[in-house]
Amino acid sequence: MTSQTSTEYEKYYVPEKSKLAVCATIGLVLSIYGAASIMNDMTFGDPNETTSSWTIFICGLFFFLATLFSWFRIAIKENIAGMNSAQLKRSYVLGMFWFIFSEVMFFFAFFGALFYVRTLVGPWLAGEGDAGRMNGLLWEGFEFSWPMMQTPQEAVGGAAAQPIANNGSFTSAETSMAFASAHAWYAWLPLWNTIILLTSSFTCHIAHMGILDGNRKKFNLWLGITVALGMIFLVVQAHFGLTMNAGIYGSTFFMLTGFHGFHVLMGMTMLLIQFLRSVRGGHFTADDHFGFEASSWYWHFVDVVWVFLFLFVYIL
Repeated sequence: MTSQTSTEYEKYYVPEKSKLAVCATIGLVLSIYGAASIMNDMTFGDPNETTSSWTIFICGLFFFLATLFSWFRIAIKENIAGMNSAQLKRSYVLGMFWFIFSEVMFFFAFFGALFYVRTLVGPWLAGEGDAGRMNGLLWEGFEFSWPMMQTPQEAVGGAAAQPIANNGSFTSAETSMAFASAHAWYAWLPLWNTIILLTSSFTCHIAHMGILDGNRKKFNLWLGITVALGMIFLVVQAHFGLTMNAGIYGSTFFMLTGFHGFHVLMGMTMLLIQFLRSVRGGHFTADDHFGFEASSWYWHFVDVVWVFLFLFVYIL
């Protein structure tokens, strides 16, 4: 039995105490509070009344992003200085896995809401099942179909015509984002966005192969192309005619595509930072490129979510 030598022992770097976690929490809470206040003002607020919702949201978001910038900058410097052990790097990998898993559950909730509306609530409001009596009492004559281009409220002539009043007036969507007719497939933006995003996933993989081969020029080229494709996707994704007040179709569509667009923006920003680190700082080697690797995992996750979104929101 041999004794362990000093060369076999690997130190686990423990950073000093920091207030960054508290600062990030404060910024995130302010951002969420501001965003919720903005949505509340859009629905129930007085158009002539000035509120501080946008100010709170912008200040909180700026504070949160500034904290993350400082935090990640410190983590990058520590890694470059060789402070990160193999065990610490494995903890980074596990942290990214759990983060992506939480995002999976986030989108699962919205896809579940879409399924609930299309399969259960919509038919119930139209008189199917045990809830048929509700249709006769509140929204007589309403017929459910998807995409839902008429709200139950509109079917009876508006909020004033309902036997039971509600908290607002909801109008149907102006535009259906469902699958276009065959002769107009080339003008259907969701199809082009699907091609763009899947292509970006392929170019991201090529960039990964480049850094694994130690070819920085190949890595920078294909990573730059990936970032550009992400920007193009965000520009094409701008739709009109659907808002959160545009009935259940508009709200579910807005929540799914809107949050996915936000995640694309996040993923593109992450990849852009890795691109700048490589081009300007010469960071990453074939054996040490977790910053890019984690960003690429997230980007592939965003692509997979879009495939499901494209199928269940635009096609079916």
